Amino acid sequence: MPKVLVLYKKPKSAEAFEKHYMSVHVPLAKKIPGLTAYDISRGGVGTPTGPSADIHLIATLSFDTMDALKAGMGSAEGKAAAGDLANFADGGVDLYIFDTQDL
Repeated sequence: MPKVLVLYKKPKSAEAFEKHYMSVHVPLAKKIPGLTAYDISRGGVGTPTGPSADIHLIATLSFDTMDALKAGMGSAEGKAAAGDLANFADGGVDLYIFDTQDL
């Protein structure tokens, strides 16, 4: 299952980030064509040695095929969601695209 992993780094204001993310960004992202699942981390993000010093939130977007992922991310809705990142992710954001295999 192809996925997009989004790592949001610590924002200047966690409250402002959360407000915009939940009220604006999530509704935009949920309109991406071909999106089959969208989940986010809740609570603190940890590492094997303790709390993460720089990651605020993790989102995972799932698609049925890599072609569906590419089409969805390239669509007007995908571009709108990507364009919205500058409006709230002031700490930075990393996106990773990969395919998974059940073992």
